[in-house]
Amino acid sequence: MNTRTESDAFGPVDIPAHRYWGAQTQRALDVFGAAEERFPSALVHSFGLQKHAAARANRACGVIDPRLADAIEAASTELSEGKWDEHFPLSIWQTGSGTQTNMNANEVIANRANELLGQPLGTKSPVHPNDHVNASQSSNDSFPTVMHVSAALELTGHLRPVLVSLQASLDERACAFANTVKIARTHLMDAVPTTMGRTFAAYAHQMAAAISRIDAALPQLMLLVQGGTAAGTGLNAPAQFPELFCSELATGTGLPFRTHPHKLEGMASHDALVEVSGVLNTIATSLLKIANDIRLLGSGPRCGLGELIIPDDGLTSSIMPGKRNPTIAEVLVQACFQTMGNHQTVTLAGASGLFELNVAKPVLIYNVLQSIRVLSDACRNFDERVVRGLQVDALRLATNVENALLSVTALNPVLGYDAVARITALALREGITPRAAALSFGIIDADQYDRMVDPARLANAK
Repeated sequence: MNTRTESDAFGPVDIPAHRYWGAQTQRALDVFGAAEERFPSALVHSFGLQKHAAARANRACGVIDPRLADAIEAASTELSEGKWDEHFPLSIWQTGSGTQTNMNANEVIANRANELLGQPLGTKSPVHPNDHVNASQSSNDSFPTVMHVSAALELTGHLRPVLVSLQASLDERACAFANTVKIARTHLMDAVPTTMGRTFAAYAHQMAAAISRIDAALPQLMLLVQGGTAAGTGLNAPAQFPELFCSELATGTGLPFRTHPHKLEGMASHDALVEVSGVLNTIATSLLKIANDIRLLGSGPRCGLGELIIPDDGLTSSIMPGKRNPTIAEVLVQACFQTMGNHQTVTLAGASGLFELNVAKPVLIYNVLQSIRVLSDACRNFDERVVRGLQVDALRLATNVENALLSVTALNPVLGYDAVARITALALREGITPRAAALSFGIIDADQYDRMVDPARLANAK
């Protein structure tokens, strides 16, 4: 393998010649080793946005020569667009401040900027990774800023739109099933008549609430600690840098980022991201309920509930020919499990702020971003391949409604609780309909029964 040699404060380091990272990244690879858990591209791209905004702010403050700033901004834009993803080899298992990945970004951008200025990789001149790309910054404030930016962009650009679409699909099914009578179940047992439309309207309301929870959590993500540098002191950063940085980043992303009023709080703790993870945990709880309901209502086709017909995904059993399983709903269930587990990790990591710095940043943001991604992907598939194609088995529902015992609850005001209990007991014991049981006692005539125990009327009772 061809290598080049770079030097830093600790001496020379051999680096693969075609790689854009530098000495500190190579040292980190040697120290921490390789691992499968790497930061997702969303975080790497957010570093490009962060370094771009920092370069523009530094230019405005007179910290960086305009010619160097131009090159840094161009290289940072390429990074944000995904051109240099393969040059971020580090795992999340690194220093708890995320310093190594911040340095990785500095080195890649510096090398690319120098290349744009006609210099070979590894020169550190005229653009230096620390003196120029990292000017007015520290890992203490850069990494938390990127954490917020990546989480905000993933929430607004991926998960929230997916939930909006899923809510719309659930609303559409609620309308389609508005007049489809079914028997409600409480404690897993038959209850009173309701409609399938009401059931799906409840699911849609859960998604509306999920969207509202995201919206409520976003303002805290808009607060950025950039400019706090080391331990929130602002050392080596011009006074106007934080405001200029946030203005540039807001312009570049379209999100209303603003400077954090107390930067040390945003470095020493990550309560805003723990809150976001809590929202994701709640959303996962809602989705788990919906996915489980749908796969249970669609169980069968002959020996289950069979009230819903789940679209065929073309997959089958390895041993039972023609067997159809609710695979896509199962994927969503597993994504919810993952998110719930991630929230425990995020909670512990968020509680690991020690004095002036939280030192569990990499694992914290890794889990937040993974939760957003798996929920987004699973929800999109569930929406497109399951919810939009759901149908009801009208015959199965009609049979269930006819045989349901608890419709006679509507007779309580006329016959009293005990008399109605005798009707349901007889119907269950003899295997007859509750109507037949009620008429056999001679305490109500057929016309009155049919008028009072009308499942469609009861299902739509206000």
